[in-house]
Amino acid sequence: MVNPAMIFKIKGIWDEFTGNHPKFPKFLQAAAGRPLEEGTVIELSILRPDGDLLASNVKLTASDIALIEQLKGLGGMQ
Repeated sequence: MVNPAMIFKIKGIWDEFTGNHPKFPKFLQAAAGRPLEEGTVIELSILRPDGDLLASNVKLTASDIALIEQLKGLGGMQ
């Protein structure tokens, strides 16, 4: 069972994050505007202030998409 207090805590943290970074939720909405399909590549990079870059990507499989859909359902994003 999900702890309601934890949900409120996470919501508060998310609200602060989106207040600091208003373009990020818009990016997520744009990305969710089209269904994910097998073969879609998701890339993530981290660029540190000293110039160090860490990057990775994943090519989505059917099971990856199923997991994402389940997570979207938990977050009320469907």
